[in-house]
Amino acid sequence: MAKKEIGYEEAMTRVEEILSRIQREEVTVDELAAEVGRATELIAACKARLLKAEAEVNKMLGE
Repeated sequence: MAKKEIGYEEAMTRVEEILSRIQREEVTVDELAAEVGRATELIAACKARLLKAEAEVNKMLGE
């Protein structure tokens, strides 16, 4: 089954939730690496979406 692509807003919300849990010390040492890894994946997805949007806007403005 294909993984559902997450939207920018949802990804940012999840990153903020992860950061909040870490700051409140609700993440165990055992969970920390997995949570940081997930946040890193989400941030990379957001960055890719932003770069894609920027390229599309630049293309439209350049035409």
